[in-house]
Amino acid sequence: MAAIPLPSLNFSDKLSWPPISFIFNAPIKKAISFGGVKLKQPLLKSKTFTCRAAAASSAAIRDLDADDIRHPLDKQNTLILRAIPGLNEIGKALLGTVAEQVMLLENIGTSVLVSENQLPELHQLMVEAASILNIEAPDLYLRQSPVPNAYTLAISGKKPFVVVHTSLVELLSRKELQAVLAHELGHLKCDHGVWLTFANILTLGAYSVPGLGNLIAQRLEEQLFRWLRAAELTCDRAALLVAGDPKVDNLLHMLFEYNYYSLINDPAIPPQEVVISVLMKLAGGCPSMADQLSVDAFLEQARSYEKAASSPVGWYIRNAQTRQLSHPLPVLRAREIDEWSRSREYQSLLKRVKLVN
Repeated sequence: MAAIPLPSLNFSDKLSWPPISFIFNAPIKKAISFGGVKLKQPLLKSKTFTCRAAAASSAAIRDLDADDIRHPLDKQNTLILRAIPGLNEIGKALLGTVAEQVMLLENIGTSVLVSENQLPELHQLMVEAASILNIEAPDLYLRQSPVPNAYTLAISGKKPFVVVHTSLVELLSRKELQAVLAHELGHLKCDHGVWLTFANILTLGAYSVPGLGNLIAQRLEEQLFRWLRAAELTCDRAALLVAGDPKVDNLLHMLFEYNYYSLINDPAIPPQEVVISVLMKLAGGCPSMADQLSVDAFLEQARSYEKAASSPVGWYIRNAQTRQLSHPLPVLRAREIDEWSRSREYQSLLKRVKLVN
């Protein structure tokens, strides 16, 4: 998704073929990458079977469209990209079959393909997330890397695939990891991969044009990064929808309706806290101290940043700080997803959840 150095891909540090990732920012002209609930014993054995059958179902949001989750800034900047004359045609011409094969083989040749028989728990997390977002599950690969990251590759004519680094699996809880997978699926749901690839290849080609090439590339790159930052906010919304675990929410609603069960202990972790926890851990988390991190403190940090940036000088510094970033600042992403989790738009989407076999 955005200007991320990819040492695991062994590509050059110059602008290169772009995977999409969840992780944060990198300097310009770099390779482009980013609770369960316990229940009391059933009253009747026959009811136990009924509820287990329901729990085995998948969840989906009825008729979920990309525009249902697309951030307003994503919509605005996508229209601007579409207005660039010849973007699709030039991008397709620059992206040849050899380059596609390099991307494909480089990624899948050094990773483990996840399936029902290979890392089945990770496979199930992807299948569930794809079902909720009404999208076909892409292939999923697990790759050895000390850099916590996940990214998506969408190559024309081939099934897209997501790559997750082992260090990310170690850093996150299973629910948080599923939120990251949902974030990557958000890129596919909204066709971000196509625009990202074409725009970056166009920028790469423009740098090679004598004279005005650098100027053209710089303008395209600024517009591209502006779009990338907006696209990240969209995909965080996809992560929130999956983190909410609509399957469980729907099941519990059914159980209470028929008075089969009563809840005990604490309720499930709020979905916005799952997504914000991911952002917080990627910003400054480590496995050995993960249990000491506080989502509330991170949101307070976000409010402090907003207050500091509200002055004229702060506004100028923030714009200078974010202008060449491929991702929004993590505190700003946390604030955005916290606000959207309380919106009528989000609550309306939750009402469209259905169970499917």
